[in-house]
Amino acid sequence: MRAMIFSGPGRLLRETQVARPEPGPGQVRLDVQACAVCRTDLHIVDGELPDPKLPLVLGHQIVSLVSAVGEGASRFSVGERVGVPWLGWTDGTCRFCCSGRENLCDHARFTGYQIDGGFAEEAVADERYCLRIPEDYSDLQVAPLLCSGLIGYRALVMTGDAERLGLYGFGASAHIIAQVARWQTRRVFAFTRAGDEEGQRFARSLGAEWAGSSTERPPEELDAAIIFAPVGALVPTALRHVRKGGRLVCAGIHMSNIPSFPYEILWGERSIGSVANLTRADGQEFMEIAARAPIRTHTTAFPLIEANEALAILRSGKLEGAAVLVP
Repeated sequence: MRAMIFSGPGRLLRETQVARPEPGPGQVRLDVQACAVCRTDLHIVDGELPDPKLPLVLGHQIVSLVSAVGEGASRFSVGERVGVPWLGWTDGTCRFCCSGRENLCDHARFTGYQIDGGFAEEAVADERYCLRIPEDYSDLQVAPLLCSGLIGYRALVMTGDAERLGLYGFGASAHIIAQVARWQTRRVFAFTRAGDEEGQRFARSLGAEWAGSSTERPPEELDAAIIFAPVGALVPTALRHVRKGGRLVCAGIHMSNIPSFPYEILWGERSIGSVANLTRADGQEFMEIAARAPIRTHTTAFPLIEANEALAILRSGKLEGAAVLVP
């Protein structure tokens, strides 16, 4: 089969013919229909996440059809459409797994990082960590839900009952979560790069009642804010706009260093939290919401061979919505 292989930081992915994967016990083999490109893929390529498996097939937002099942696998039948997210395996026995926090498992393995992912024609996955996905979405539309949507949703849950919600960095995650937040009758305030009038127009088209630069003060205090951009300098910026008792959630797996800031902008029982990975329960809950909420994902399709181009346009910040590779 064809796969785009990553061999180390700073190197372009290369198209390679590799052996077709065979499912082991409890695994399913998948014909990849689409795989969305995530900023986490960029962090791996740029060497910002340590110790990936090498050589590696990136990609952890995989929409696929089951083509074979391994010994003991029984959750899915050949021909079923399933989604494969970032979380690919946990030990099931550590204190985190035993307390419903498998996203924090010390021995977790992740798709497209320690496990070969979906920048390929085929893949294998542990069936326990595959998700049933809503039927009404096309392959292209549903692919970004499998990480951009899931991580965004976990971040949204962490904001509690916040009514006035600020979203910093209006990319793949924010464009999905803005729609979920509006469906939940929250008010959305969107923050983009300075001068990004197209991004601000895009945010308003998806229900944001205000959109401006991340350096601007919103017209009202925020009850909570989520930072999707991997920019540590946004932490004190956003804190200054969050009311007393409000919450700031950092939703990325990697962020540049956070500068020092005066205690007074944290004081008043404001809090800062981070999102780490996801649980299977998150996946099931969000997919049920996606089946009911009117989420429109905005995608740009790229053939598999153009994976490097898709990563480059994501890095540039000029992408509206999500990039999706189609084998």
